[in-house]
Amino acid sequence: MFENQQRDDVEAFMKADAEFRRLYQHHRELKSKVHDAEIGVLPLDDFTLAGMKKEKLYAKERLQRMWDARVPQMH
Repeated sequence: MFENQQRDDVEAFMKADAEFRRLYQHHRELKSKVHDAEIGVLPLDDFTLAGMKKEKLYAKERLQRMWDARVPQMH
């Protein structure tokens, strides 16, 4: 997520906004768990995996909205 953004900009935004930082870290954790479940390392039932994917998507969308709304203010 935010691969096309400057790493320094993302890190500065995480330092400036605790909610963005928390959500960013939560998204990374979910991404890792979903990946592990998909490759069979983390055993999860389909219902739980689907819920995690939805939660991950929600977090990603929320992060993008926060990024779009706040970045112009930082420059």
